[in-house]
Amino acid sequence: MRSKPQTFESMFIARQPVFRHDESVWGYELLFRSGRDNEAVISDESQATASVIADGLTLATEGMSPEARVLINFPEKLLGEDAGFALPKDRCVIEILEHVRPDEKTLSAARRLKEAGYTLAVDDFLGQDELRPFIDLADIVKLDILALGADPARIRKALAGLPKHVTTLAEKVEDNETFRLLRDMGFSLFQGFFFSRPEIIPGRKLTAVETTKLQILGELAKPAFEPTRLADILQSDPNLTYRLFRYINSAGFGLSAKITSAKRAIDMMGMIRAKQWLRSVILADLNPSPKAGELSYLAVHRAKFLESVCFDSNKSECEADTLFMIGLFSLLDAMLGMEMRDVLKSLPLEERVVEALNGTGDLSDLLHLAISYERGQWDETARYLEKLSLNAFKTELIYIQSRTWTQKTLGYSKSD
Repeated sequence: MRSKPQTFESMFIARQPVFRHDESVWGYELLFRSGRDNEAVISDESQATASVIADGLTLATEGMSPEARVLINFPEKLLGEDAGFALPKDRCVIEILEHVRPDEKTLSAARRLKEAGYTLAVDDFLGQDELRPFIDLADIVKLDILALGADPARIRKALAGLPKHVTTLAEKVEDNETFRLLRDMGFSLFQGFFFSRPEIIPGRKLTAVETTKLQILGELAKPAFEPTRLADILQSDPNLTYRLFRYINSAGFGLSAKITSAKRAIDMMGMIRAKQWLRSVILADLNPSPKAGELSYLAVHRAKFLESVCFDSNKSECEADTLFMIGLFSLLDAMLGMEMRDVLKSLPLEERVVEALNGTGDLSDLLHLAISYERGQWDETARYLEKLSLNAFKTELIYIQSRTWTQKTLGYSKSD
């Protein structure tokens, strides 16, 4: 029997934050891949490619701040065929990839976009003379810090050749020390994994507020947690109660009458869902810095994704609460500026959670899948999808649904 032809292609969308010098979020770069073969989303027909990018943009920007800019990669064919005009110019930045040749066709296309009011960025500039025609048109120039060996002399040499009008963006910034060095050099924007890695401060001790929140997270992690204690925690904090009412009275619950009692809200949500909501908002409140806001969003998204995707994997045991905690706590070290082992001392977690957070144990593969997805490391994504016996399209759908849940839970959704 012949199998039915596949009428869709799975599409991965990763978004990587771009920070200002004060570590507030300026925008995001969107990375697209289609299918499990990890081929870039570049079709022979530029209009089809533009449609894919437009669909991906809608998915990736749901719940995103309207002020956030969005960088989208443009290969030579896509640039030359004016696909950029399919994107909103007040939101999207056309990022010209480093291998695009500045010939008559591509330069004319770049000029048309520029004249129409689009913002242009040039990717992976290392000082190449052949990119100068694009550099002269660019608003933003991205320097690949790893390709420059993170060498201050080489970085300064590349900067020296840039026009004064361009905004400089340092990409592949891997640690906080490099971030501070580049900030002092005058870079305006920064991209890389430095924000999700802990900046260890020797002798750092938790504040009273942080200790209290970790204690509550520890209580919520206990299997024998009492429902009455949940109501007590909520009622002791008017801000939490207000946010709970706002969340449960949102359109997503479809309630005919408004809920104004914490106990009633918990009964409506159920214990598991109520605990997930409370853990998520407490984590989001743990550190008020702009960078931590992005980290908490990422952690809650991971938590919901891991909880949901595990049941489709080949893992024999999947406990929803366990997977949720692994994702939620996986960035606590970066949020608190402490070693993970020291953070875990404050949390009475079961051994499987601790093992996964330390990168070991049978559930660590699921965490690695989530991380590869977030970073756009598509070879790694494909490897873990295969290792876990996961369907690529269904996994993408779960990832999108998890993002929507995260936006609503943290109050980012427009529907709230």
